[in-house]
Amino acid sequence: MATFAVSGATLGVVRAGGGGGASPARSGAERRGGVDTPSLLFRKKDSSRAVLSCAGATGKVLVPGSESDDLLTSAEPAADGPEQPEEESQIPEDIKEQTAEANPTGGAQDKLESSEPAQGIVETITDSVIKGVKELVVEEKPQVIPKPGDGQKIYKIDPMLEDFRSHLDYRYSEYKRIRAAIDQYEGGLDAFSRGYEKLGFTRSTEGITYREWAPGAQSAALVGDFNNWNPNADTMTRNEYGVWEIFLPNNGDGSPAIPHGSRVKIRMDTPSGVKDSISAWIKFSVQAPGEIPYNGIYYDPPEEEKYVFQHPQPKQPKSLRIYESHIGMSSPEPKINTYANFRDEVLPRIKKLGYNAVQIMAIQEHSYYASFGYHVTNFFAPSSRFGTPEDLKSLIDRAHELGLLVLMDIVHSHSSNNTLDGLNGFDGTDTHYFHGGPRGHHWMWDSRLFNYGSWEVLRFLLSNARWWLEEYKFDGFRFDGVTSMMYTHHGLQVTFTGSYGEYFGFATDVDAVVYLMLVNDLIHGLYPDAVAIGEDVSGMPTFCIPVQDGGVGFDYRLHMAVADKWIELLKQSDESWKMGDIVHTLTNRRWSEKCITYAESHDQALVGDKTIAFWLMDKDMYDFMALDRPSTPRIDRGIALHKMIRLVTMSLGGEGYLNFMGNEFGHPEWIDFPRGPQVLPNGSVLPGNNNSYDKCRRRFDLGDADFLRYHGMQEFDQAMQHLEEKYGFMTSEHQYVSRKHEEDKVIIFERGDLVFVFNFHWSNSYFDYRVGCSKPGKYKVALDSDNGLFGGFSRLDHGVDYFTTEHPHDNRPRSFSVYAPSRTAVVYALTE
Repeated sequence: MATFAVSGATLGVVRAGGGGGASPARSGAERRGGVDTPSLLFRKKDSSRAVLSCAGATGKVLVPGSESDDLLTSAEPAADGPEQPEEESQIPEDIKEQTAEANPTGGAQDKLESSEPAQGIVETITDSVIKGVKELVVEEKPQVIPKPGDGQKIYKIDPMLEDFRSHLDYRYSEYKRIRAAIDQYEGGLDAFSRGYEKLGFTRSTEGITYREWAPGAQSAALVGDFNNWNPNADTMTRNEYGVWEIFLPNNGDGSPAIPHGSRVKIRMDTPSGVKDSISAWIKFSVQAPGEIPYNGIYYDPPEEEKYVFQHPQPKQPKSLRIYESHIGMSSPEPKINTYANFRDEVLPRIKKLGYNAVQIMAIQEHSYYASFGYHVTNFFAPSSRFGTPEDLKSLIDRAHELGLLVLMDIVHSHSSNNTLDGLNGFDGTDTHYFHGGPRGHHWMWDSRLFNYGSWEVLRFLLSNARWWLEEYKFDGFRFDGVTSMMYTHHGLQVTFTGSYGEYFGFATDVDAVVYLMLVNDLIHGLYPDAVAIGEDVSGMPTFCIPVQDGGVGFDYRLHMAVADKWIELLKQSDESWKMGDIVHTLTNRRWSEKCITYAESHDQALVGDKTIAFWLMDKDMYDFMALDRPSTPRIDRGIALHKMIRLVTMSLGGEGYLNFMGNEFGHPEWIDFPRGPQVLPNGSVLPGNNNSYDKCRRRFDLGDADFLRYHGMQEFDQAMQHLEEKYGFMTSEHQYVSRKHEEDKVIIFERGDLVFVFNFHWSNSYFDYRVGCSKPGKYKVALDSDNGLFGGFSRLDHGVDYFTTEHPHDNRPRSFSVYAPSRTAVVYALTE
């Protein structure tokens, strides 16, 4: 994510961020138990109010998108249903003590009956648009969250971890303890992650129930358009766990008491005063024209308006080629783009380029557009700037039709500082969802930090991850800011050298790591084809090892060091680049832990930074990119190295590849979000850009224009993706670097049946250059960065066949000779 403090991200009344990232001494409850207050919230005891069923109970609930009531776990009973008998408390003494310390107002917990795991549903879909009336059966996926293993396989994978067994075994014991508590008191992780079926607004055949966990509030009322914002009309009752509730029966004609699309908020009397807040579980929120705060929207469209998915989700590909996107800036026009336009205009482009996954940023609602979507205010609501929830579903369904996975850039590492439309100070206290004091404030990001040791925070975040997979059919996540989560210093002002003591010690936030293990359990158990990618710059060992083996459980780590290395090199002349240094950075990743690599991050596209294209070509891009005028040495160098950097990164840097939209053709403009002038804390004024969208868009027309040099760069990126699709070199088990020649500036390596030859020399071209290889036969050019189609000089004859000889070279048993032009990458494929 963008690692800059966004001074304009806090709207309304906010609390000042405090202190650095170091944590204070932990309390006795935290030291002993980790997660505080394993309360069910819905204790079945008080017969003086409507019965609150626990998370594992059953009953009827109207499922969004269905045409009839279905029986589901954690469903809503009628307000006047029969009283349930009080159940005997069966909480272990240590958890009772922990609860008493962490939540003095809480009472004993009630044991839940385990619910049956949700089963996959075989859906029959009629596709009458493409193939007429045809039944399309979606394959049933087993939804079973496996029991914890022994967590010991990590020591076999990496014997060096033995020296840190005490920490790792403690970490795993905490994970198992929380899993056991969830099983015992919540009916299992499946039921626990369905918090959205109990909290927030839920609809039954009898009416609407609204519940909110706000233990700091002294009184609460539901207000909105439906009751003319009268705080005395619909007051709420509170249970002993701080959950406020109200039931609104249907109108006499059977219509819901709150019309679809109505504005709703909860008005609370809190220790910080009376405030109106948007439900933490709201499914949609909008900003009215001319207003600063957002409004929560009761979102429950009639059946005929609900989007029905038509296409099955694609299987997870062996190798991921990810096109990272931002909906709002995805139009060539200076405006905020829509889900619908992205669906119709951008998705086909991504498919044509050869990517097999689209990763979408800024989905969760965020009140400050310029936060790039990383200061989330409403975690369950898709951003209303781009359209409706149904529009987003249509986009995802279209991507699935094209065979594209849709990954969501999810933010569970921190939350917006906003108090009017976010979670900060929701119930008037500093410690509701977050750590209190300095530990709860991220001093660089100007945001709040979750308390992953809180039972209800676990419920909230696990349910949030499930909501996006279940309701919108996302195919997985890229978890943002995971390094910040896993360490109390957040990875700030810290240099990770690779010493294991940096990963497993007092600076590690075990509560956060355990949450990551739990959410990966949830993702991989209930959605076997889903993808989990973690943004971790630290390189923590075990990050991409399955949870049952003792790992954190991600499928991929973002190989962030690669982009940093290219920035470092681009500040130098390429004459000083070290071939061994480049190879080391690209290949320096943990064995058996897969990586997604990328040449440049989206942060580099922001004003104040530089993309690779800008580093290489600078202001010449404005005047010399048209083919009808002469080029310059800077343009020729820039285009050549841009292609080489991207190909060597993709081919040697990991098992997956990511590109931020527009970078494939060297987008000439940075990203500058619309903004007005800002007054800084020191009193100085930071000028804005007159709230202009001119630099907050992607000029795809430049890449498409065959009279511009951008077009050749785009064509090369497309050729790279299709080369990987054909040969699958990123996931080939065979990888061997045979040459890193510093004087020649040449890198040669094999991956699969391909041989890659990179000549980074600025002027020297080599005739009869010997290339070592392992497999005998005939090789042909499969990709040539110097091809005229890609803006090169066409110095290679693609009709030439290259036959191997039994002539060992560079520790390879065979070899063949090639012509290696300067600043050119050539890929040779074994054909016979």
